[in-house]
Amino acid sequence: MTGIWSLPLLSLRCIHVWQRNLLVWRKLALASMVGNLADPMLYMLGFGYGLGRMMPDAFGGTGYIAFLAAGTVCSSTMMSASFEAMYSGFSRMHVQKTWEAIMNAPLDLDDVVAGEMLWAASKSLLSGCAVLLVAAALGLCASSLSMWVIPVILITGLAFGGLGLIMTALSPSYDFFVYYFTLVITPMMLMSGVFFPIDQLPAGLQAVTGLLPLSHAVALVRPLMSGHLPAQAWLHLCVLALYAIIGFYCALALTRRRLLK
Repeated sequence: MTGIWSLPLLSLRCIHVWQRNLLVWRKLALASMVGNLADPMLYMLGFGYGLGRMMPDAFGGTGYIAFLAAGTVCSSTMMSASFEAMYSGFSRMHVQKTWEAIMNAPLDLDDVVAGEMLWAASKSLLSGCAVLLVAAALGLCASSLSMWVIPVILITGLAFGGLGLIMTALSPSYDFFVYYFTLVITPMMLMSGVFFPIDQLPAGLQAVTGLLPLSHAVALVRPLMSGHLPAQAWLHLCVLALYAIIGFYCALALTRRRLLK
């Protein structure tokens, strides 16, 4: 048996884990999509049209709803990937023992964790693209550059899927996830430029936001939806990719410790 911190042994067998989750999700696809779309739409339309009418010139000629739409695409991606990796992933790992059943087939834990991370990113891709489609229907996408938001959504989903799987590996119960959402996800959503520009924060907090994956996602998506190329796009992509790689590696090691010890 390999050590818990050994390098992952990846293979295309992880696609079968992804496919299994897809087949199960298809039975509840409509309800799932409506649930994932409702919350970000309330934020975007409620705050965008409500607060936006009170500060029409506060964003340099860009309406607040357009400003908020980009942040909502990113926050929806984050929430969807996190929920899938944690609540659904924990159910399959701990409650239903699905992961143990899968490992009786010619798949190992590395394949299972990789497949779960890909599935969380796929769910977040659907959620993020649904919000992007609504934004486009409302005329909030300024040019064809908005199409490049789609790969950004995917890599953002991978980053938060990896982080979510770390919490799944550590969690003794569903209640544990409340701490992660309260202490990590909610502050990140408030500080990462989703609802207001980061430069409105104190200098110390601005430095902290530079370490948060959501702020890098927003820094890519907002210019693309406004019809501009993001500044330092390579840096933001590298940070998101680094979160995805390190998140997967740590999640795999912690899951090995939990299930194979």
